[in-house]
Amino acid sequence: MTSSWMLVAGALFATMGTFAKFLGAHFTGAELSLYRSLIALILLGAFVAVKRVRLATPFWKGHVWRGATGTVSLIGYFYAMTKLPLATAFTLNYTSPIFLTILSTILLREKFRRRLVFAIALGFIGVALLLRPTFEGENTLAGFIGLASGFFAACAYVNVKKLGEAGEPEWRVVFYFAVAGTIGSAIFQALTDFEFHPVSLPNAAILLGLGLAATGAQLAMTRAYHSGNTLVVGAFAYSTVIFASLAGIVFFDEALPPIAWIGMAIIIVSGIFAKRAADRVALTPGGEAD
Repeated sequence: MTSSWMLVAGALFATMGTFAKFLGAHFTGAELSLYRSLIALILLGAFVAVKRVRLATPFWKGHVWRGATGTVSLIGYFYAMTKLPLATAFTLNYTSPIFLTILSTILLREKFRRRLVFAIALGFIGVALLLRPTFEGENTLAGFIGLASGFFAACAYVNVKKLGEAGEPEWRVVFYFAVAGTIGSAIFQALTDFEFHPVSLPNAAILLGLGLAATGAQLAMTRAYHSGNTLVVGAFAYSTVIFASLAGIVFFDEALPPIAWIGMAIIIVSGIFAKRAADRVALTPGGEAD
């Protein structure tokens, strides 16, 4: 089920990215992060009100760290989307599984199982072949910000995993992330751009779609990290790239050359390889042996 939840998250994250590309000409990265978080907050706030569930939590420090790192990652990701080619922005953000293997070992004490590390590295090679990122001199800063978004995304995923192990429900993790994203993005926009761009009716519809897709993706991703090994989920996260590439063909008329299809195949193989490696670990006495 871990892989299934991550595939759902991948499709929804790609949908969110597609909406962000449509909106990039009208809003800054911080504004996109703000509206995405605000919509999620409204939806989950309604859930809390209807179900009358408790918002109080003894793990507030974990939520603070998850919210802070996730918000920084989200702003950086949307910023890269508005300043860089889509291929470059996606590739930079999807360095997160590489950082995740290191952070998981240091912070979560998960062993470096060679098969899983190889699967993640293979997946990133596929991403590079598929998206073929290119840097232009004037976009160097945006490139580093996009790379930083991948690092902070990995930090956020580690906190999601730790909150899941502590018994926090998925909705509460996503709710507090929405709170942090709304407040943090609004402050960042106010301090850096000093104004908020007007929202037209057509843009409002796309923003709503972005928020709905992002909320669903967060819930699915949180469930995946709660129920599965962090490195396995990281490998399956590459499915977002496949979904995003298909969306590019349909909505932006982006033709894929043969090398891109090879990259897609490599990504799929890396996901299958990670699943098989995880199954073998589960059947091995002691569980953690490579």
